[in-house]
Amino acid sequence: GGRRRRGVCRERAVIFVTVGYQMSFDRMVKAVDEWAKRNPEVEIFAQIGPTDFVPQNMPHTKFLSPDEFRIRIEETTLLVAHAGMGSILTAMEMQKPIVIMPRRGDLQETRNDHQIATLRKMVGRPGIRTAMDSSELIDALDQRDDFDRPESIRQSASDELLDHLRAFIHQD
Repeated sequence: GGRRRRGVCRERAVIFVTVGYQMSFDRMVKAVDEWAKRNPEVEIFAQIGPTDFVPQNMPHTKFLSPDEFRIRIEETTLLVAHAGMGSILTAMEMQKPIVIMPRRGDLQETRNDHQIATLRKMVGRPGIRTAMDSSELIDALDQRDDFDRPESIRQSASDELLDHLRAFIHQD
């Protein structure tokens, strides 16, 4: 069912939050949970990873099977994720707008700041919003109706690239 806003029929807002499988990301999940409290009309589901934090304002699970994960992304209108390349590439492949927020090394959320570097490379790309902190994440969620779809990518490498790699590997 769509809803009307500014004369445009919009899809029902469905937000899927994911932190990946290796570690929790409570700072991001807490920010979305607080936003969910102020926006009860928005359907949100979160995959929160191994954590003791229990969101109070949105349904959640620690883990999803790969099939369940893919179904959640297919059904979502907006993905909210850590700045991991797997989440970004999946959003692009499935043409789903995404907001990414990096885990930070100085907060012991990850081993180093590779996610900040990833986020910086994604700034300005269509369909990818970047949030360095919780307040920028909240701003992005408030602007969710104005998101574009990301550029489309293939699920696998091009035949040309694969041929070049095979030739390189099999050279004498």
